[in-house]
Amino acid sequence: MAGSAVPSPTGEQAAPVLDLEGVAVRRYATDQVILDSIDWSVRPGEHWALLGANGAGKTTLLRLLGAMMFPTTGTVEVLGSRLGRVDVRELRARIGHVTSAQRVPQDLTAHGVVLTGHSGTVQPLWRTYDAAVRLRAHELLAELDVKELADRPYGVCSGGQRARILIARALMSDPALLLLDEPFNALDLPSREDLVEAMHRLAEGRPGLATVTVTHHLEELSGAVSHALLLREGRVLARGPVAEVLTDERLTVCFGREITVTRREGRWAAFSGRARRP
Repeated sequence: MAGSAVPSPTGEQAAPVLDLEGVAVRRYATDQVILDSIDWSVRPGEHWALLGANGAGKTTLLRLLGAMMFPTTGTVEVLGSRLGRVDVRELRARIGHVTSAQRVPQDLTAHGVVLTGHSGTVQPLWRTYDAAVRLRAHELLAELDVKELADRPYGVCSGGQRARILIARALMSDPALLLLDEPFNALDLPSREDLVEAMHRLAEGRPGLATVTVTHHLEELSGAVSHALLLREGRVLARGPVAEVLTDERLTVCFGREITVTRREGRWAAFSGRARRP
């Protein structure tokens, strides 16, 4: 089943792809606590939603998971390697990271953008891409259902198309962990639904892949999302199976106002306040 942890060949539970113990991040200049006492594990095949109000610490936590920064205290293990004891440049190459802030040459074709995921560069290194690498880039565009964009300049693609191109790029290294930082940002409804469907297919087609998606809206979660973590003021408010975490009570506490959660056919929605009749 999509979103279920993948057992090891011996039948035992697979080792986590992420393991955080007692993690804290403080800003030395002001002694501000950004994250505090974070304990969290993510295993292969799990798909996590990371939610919280602005300023809750989501971006900082995602930077730790992507080996982009170090904790002030505590331990962070990513893909079996502990931060502080590993070359983070090599570790980052094994992590797929998707953000709308990714620097991409606007005149580069979608296929060219995906190819840069092989070399981990902004500009393509054409001489390093053999026929097999070029074919893999085409296959990933097809997997994300944007193969028809292969020769289209990235700059003229829609927001939803760009998001799927960037996911294809992140998959070029065949990562065991995919981090998505607000991939639905500024998408219209059709583009959002196209991306939700693409994420669901990705989870079904790659049973060993673990994902962590930062989002502000429950409506952006696909039915493949298996777990959720709620952050409030830098601390974990709740974490675990998605149905146990995304409740009215917990989201009300997380966001500081009354929230009602609904679920229909595997999709989530949340609203606050009472609808007024005209």
